[in-house]
Amino acid sequence: MQSLITEIMQQVSSVVLGKKQEIKLSLACLLARGHILIEDLPGMGKTTLAQVLAKTLGLSYQRTQFTSDMLPADVVGISIFNVKENNFELHKGPIFNQVVLADEINRASPKTQSALLEAMEEGQVSIDGKTYQLPEPFFVIATQNPLFHAGTYPLPESQLDRFMMRISLGFPNIAAEKEILKNHKNREKLQQLTPCITTKQLKEIQLVIDDIHVSESILEYVIALCHITRKEGAEMNPLSPRAGKALLAAARAWAFMDNRDYVIPEDVCAVFPSVSEHRLESASTVSVSNQGSLSAQVLQQVDPTNPLPSYTSKIDIET
Repeated sequence: MQSLITEIMQQVSSVVLGKKQEIKLSLACLLARGHILIEDLPGMGKTTLAQVLAKTLGLSYQRTQFTSDMLPADVVGISIFNVKENNFELHKGPIFNQVVLADEINRASPKTQSALLEAMEEGQVSIDGKTYQLPEPFFVIATQNPLFHAGTYPLPESQLDRFMMRISLGFPNIAAEKEILKNHKNREKLQQLTPCITTKQLKEIQLVIDDIHVSESILEYVIALCHITRKEGAEMNPLSPRAGKALLAAARAWAFMDNRDYVIPEDVCAVFPSVSEHRLESASTVSVSNQGSLSAQVLQQVDPTNPLPSYTSKIDIET
């Protein structure tokens, strides 16, 4: 299985240049059955990363460009009456794919954004009173422009919380940017990509990740990190139990990618900024420009080698 992970990383890195850490975070998120939000300026490779991940994992894929005039039915689909058959037929929307790229999600209205909520949380959608199961595995990869750009709507906290991670690609280094400028046939290379893994193998890896060992001290570390954000007067949104579960799942995937069958504090620290930052910030100010600033404050307050004593010295655990 580790050879598969290495092959996946190499193929994605051959197209998305100079972003090994961001690629690893994205892959860890998908292996942990999470959805990912990629926020950055236009032209930074957000859509390319999503396309490469879908092709490399061999999953059905549909890109949807979100716009201000989009309706929820454009995402989930609609039932249309068939006069000949005298019944309603479901015309499925792009949500009925294993990987759904919601491109520039924050350009759509909140009503359309909310069409993804049930799908992301429960793997199903409701259309005209009927419930339809989505394919497995099912991932949403959403991209969004910074909120200071014209024509953007901030995602509400309830929607942000459905994304396991939020990452930013950032500007490439000089060597990577030179390769990008030289490689004018990048689109052809993208089309020639072949899957490195089957759906069956992907599901087997997910089952292995579910069994990655988490010790009591790691559980206490995650609890302490979450409770630090809930103390009175904290200038951040509190982390919910769902956030704690997401952090643990991401840490398990990170440990697996580092060829370990157990989680260590460094795994938690590695994924914590991407898992927590968009939850800690308010929806009106959410931005990756200061990615890691709030999460760094939280990490500094808890000793990973002795989490609960460190934690209880600042806050009463009973509260």
